[in-house]
Amino acid sequence: MLKPKKSISKKEIKQDALITSYAKVTSFYEANKKYINYAVTAIVVLIIATVIYSNNRKANDEKAATELGKVFSIYDAGSSDARQYKVAIDGQPERGIMGLKAIVDNYGSTVSGEFARFYLANAYLNLGNYDEALKQFKSFNGNNDIMNASAKAGMAFCFESKGEFKDAAANYEKAAGTISDQVEAPDYLNSAALCYGRAGDKERAVTILKRIKKDFPKSSFARDADRYIAQFSA
Repeated sequence: MLKPKKSISKKEIKQDALITSYAKVTSFYEANKKYINYAVTAIVVLIIATVIYSNNRKANDEKAATELGKVFSIYDAGSSDARQYKVAIDGQPERGIMGLKAIVDNYGSTVSGEFARFYLANAYLNLGNYDEALKQFKSFNGNNDIMNASAKAGMAFCFESKGEFKDAAANYEKAAGTISDQVEAPDYLNSAALCYGRAGDKERAVTILKRIKKDFPKSSFARDADRYIAQFSA
């Protein structure tokens, strides 16, 4: 006499599926454990490297800030004695003071290193070394809108000083677009308009002057705009 088939519960079905899955995973691991171990090792190494990089970056930023603090008083003195800008660029190794150029070369990828780059560019600009100033302003990558705008304006001033008025105008315009400041923005736009005018693009110059009148009616540049519009429209 045939015995009735034993019914299989849902629990047993789940357990059987789990055992089957476990067996597959185990089998896969055994067949590929060398590669899996390599992958796990690579992940661990990557995590360790990331932690080390983060710690080193923080330490380098602190070093850059310390060195920048040492040289900043020399840079600041350049406003009354331009020769101090050269000293700020080169530093004073005999006094243990690293120059702005060395700070940028060693710590340029840090936040404080970027501040040093901005001051280095400005030092070159004040010494009339516009090519080097342009190089540093172009490389500047700050996280502050005012400094980013100032860097673009610095580039514009360099181009203007070199007689490259179209490039100067474009960068003054970019500087104005970086900030909404009611003082600096119309100033940059006014400089852009004048440079466009000197570059021969009088139509663009007039367009920007009209924008100054519309967007910044209380600025001193808005009051002078009509005079320049008449000049460029003649």
